[in-house]
Amino acid sequence: MEKKTDRRIRKTKKQLRDGLAKLMTKKSINEITVKELVEEVDINRSTFYLHYTDIHDMLEQLENELMNDLVSIITLGEEQIKDIEEGSVHLVKLFTVLDKNRDLCRALSGPHGDISFITKLESYIADSSSEFANKIFKSTNKEDIMYIHSYCISGCVGMVKNWIIEDRKETPEHMAKLTYDMLTNTLKSFISTD
Repeated sequence: MEKKTDRRIRKTKKQLRDGLAKLMTKKSINEITVKELVEEVDINRSTFYLHYTDIHDMLEQLENELMNDLVSIITLGEEQIKDIEEGSVHLVKLFTVLDKNRDLCRALSGPHGDISFITKLESYIADSSSEFANKIFKSTNKEDIMYIHSYCISGCVGMVKNWIIEDRKETPEHMAKLTYDMLTNTLKSFISTD
């Protein structure tokens, strides 16, 4: 009996999440009401309030869940990746999470989205990957490392936004390989072979 309850809760939360993502493509979070959301997904208001206190609480919980999923992949990658060549598997995992959360990601990064979430994610990725960049660019000027790193992060974020916002159909595996190839070619051109 417990598993059925869990499945129903997951289904309800997914409906609410999909509905919120859809509404956020049309208007800002401050303009969306609980009444409008529950009508969109055909759920009772009382069911909404079993899980969330209000729309802002719901968005915060969704952002935290997504951020935790992404951070766990990035953190695991930091622990396991010793050089550029090992990054491909973790990129597939990262793109898979983004793909599974495509509607929410599109809503968050769209014109009515939450720029603070996108900025927080970009900052986390930049901070977590800077130590890795310093390891692989041992004999490169520190100022140059900063610019190379910034270039790579901006390019990756731009690719992800384009893939998500434009609802491109490439698979997570394809996007991971494309990202991996672009990053490795860029990075290898700067790595000193001394």
